[in-house]
Amino acid sequence: MSGNIELLDTTLAATRAEGRAALIAYLPAGFPTVDGGIEAVKAVIAGGADIVEIGLPHSDPVLDGPVIQTADDIALRGGVRIADVMRTVREAHEATGVPILVMTYWNPVDRYGVERFTAELAEAGGAGCILPDLPVQESALWREHADKHGLATVFVVAPSSQDARLATITAAGSGFVYAASLMGVTGTRASVGAQAQDLVGRTRATTGLPVCVGLGVSNAAQAAEVAGFADGVIVGSAFVKALLDAPDEAAGLAAVRSLAGELAEGVRKR
Repeated sequence: MSGNIELLDTTLAATRAEGRAALIAYLPAGFPTVDGGIEAVKAVIAGGADIVEIGLPHSDPVLDGPVIQTADDIALRGGVRIADVMRTVREAHEATGVPILVMTYWNPVDRYGVERFTAELAEAGGAGCILPDLPVQESALWREHADKHGLATVFVVAPSSQDARLATITAAGSGFVYAASLMGVTGTRASVGAQAQDLVGRTRATTGLPVCVGLGVSNAAQAAEVAGFADGVIVGSAFVKALLDAPDEAAGLAAVRSLAGELAEGVRKR
């Protein structure tokens, strides 16, 4: 079975045709529970998210700040497995028809087996994978199997990336490019800053792929700011914090759906 890279491509083309950025939501699988995590994904889509990234919880999430680390810890203590990640992708995609990607560090994929992981992700209806710590020069095996199974390979670029390095990374990627708005870990911030706009401009000079910005966006005003220069606005920690702060699961689902609605309005205001 082929994965849904074409759905991802058409979704990003459609938002561009509407003259706006896509809203991309991130939530970890298994948080607060596997079933609760699936319902949270459905809630952010109902609120207005165009695309969703499902995090594969990791014991040493080097790119992630304290909010997502806390959620990952809850998921791991709850016994989440890769099978639960695949189930989250499958059920969320079947219920909504929205492109769903997995964001994961390389070690769990390597241990699970690249062929097995890509085949299962495609079978679950996944659109691709974001691999923040896989060096492009070591990605040939992954890309071979991702291409075979119709999955996007999304690499992460940072403000520190030199132009020649950007060209190497974007040439190897597909789906979109994940532009980290600043140096450091994920988390909400008071300002997303000019670094992100500069990085988007430099990245676009190397590729025709959409460039989507993450790390720091937490409200409609920031979403509108980033949507003014990027093809997609990625929001993770703000959704996770809304679930962590909620007194119960129903309140958490209402909170993430409401936040998605505000952010969706923001990307349309740009």
